Amino acid sequence: MAHELRGRKVAILAADGVERVELEQPRGALHGAGAETEVLSIHPGEIQARQWDLDSAGTFPVDRLVSDASADDYDALLLPGGTMNPDQLRVNEDAVGFVKTFVDSGKPVATICHGPWTLVEADVVRGRRLTSWPSIRTDLRHAGAEVVDEEVVIDGQFTSSRSPADLPAFCAAIVEQFAHAGRPV
Repeated sequence: MAHELRGRKVAILAADGVERVELEQPRGALHGAGAETEVLSIHPGEIQARQWDLDSAGTFPVDRLVSDASADDYDALLLPGGTMNPDQLRVNEDAVGFVKTFVDSGKPVATICHGPWTLVEADVVRGRRLTSWPSIRTDLRHAGAEVVDEEVVIDGQFTSSRSPADLPAFCAAIVEQFAHAGRPV
């Protein structure tokens, strides 16, 4: 089972303020399963990571600008959290457009913690069952989602989790979901 994602390419959309473990651990699980990943962002260079939103936690290199990326280039999308990260993404036209196009493609999308904020902005959660960090659940409800408080929630193409405490279950779920998803033509 070490190569169930061989040949798959996963976009990780993140900006400054990303919660380090919510990018690092899922990316490690994806790499361990054979996937290739690219960090997409709204500016070139590096993005600043945080630990529990408060402490600086190093940087991640940006592989590609989201404005230069196409959903067609990827098999799956990961939206990590951290409060500042999705707050910046959801006001960026290119990031929101990429997410909307990706969801419309039917390919799998995984999100954790505050990550669903970008999904809300892209207006793609109506009628979907999701979980998230408690403080954004009202936003999800107002956008038409059914919100639950569970470790991992899988609804069609969406896989969501609440917080870093859920990472072991989230990482296992996204590898499985990304492996079983068909490649839309």
